[in-house]
Amino acid sequence: MRIAVASDHGGYIFKEELITYLQKLGHTVEDFGCEGENSCDYPDYGIPASQSVSEGNNDRAILICTNGIGMCMLANKISGIRAALVYNERTAEKTRQHHDSNVLCLGGKEFTFDELKKFAYIWLNTGFEGGRHERRVNKINNLD
Repeated sequence: MRIAVASDHGGYIFKEELITYLQKLGHTVEDFGCEGENSCDYPDYGIPASQSVSEGNNDRAILICTNGIGMCMLANKISGIRAALVYNERTAEKTRQHHDSNVLCLGGKEFTFDELKKFAYIWLNTGFEGGRHERRVNKINNLD
């Protein structure tokens, strides 16, 4: 799978670990930044990563900021994006099964790196159930 990854300064350290983890799992990763822990603006990195999914250049994206909220808000402004902020294993699974989310948003300072990697793993390996959920997702998509 082609995965766009982006963070701000609050998610930088985890982003670097996540990229290595995703590559070990066999994914192709495109790093949209940031490049360090100096203060920066999360939209500068999250917008182009989300657009790469919207435009079909990447299959999905994982965005990390301090708490995940800002990245989630900006990603959902991009046409074709269904971004989800997850906070446990169940929400990582359900947002794929029920919402067919294509962008995962994580709070890099809210959980341990092991927990965050587990959320990402579940999200990447869970399929969309379709059925009644597809009807609902289509209603969201029609807003674009």
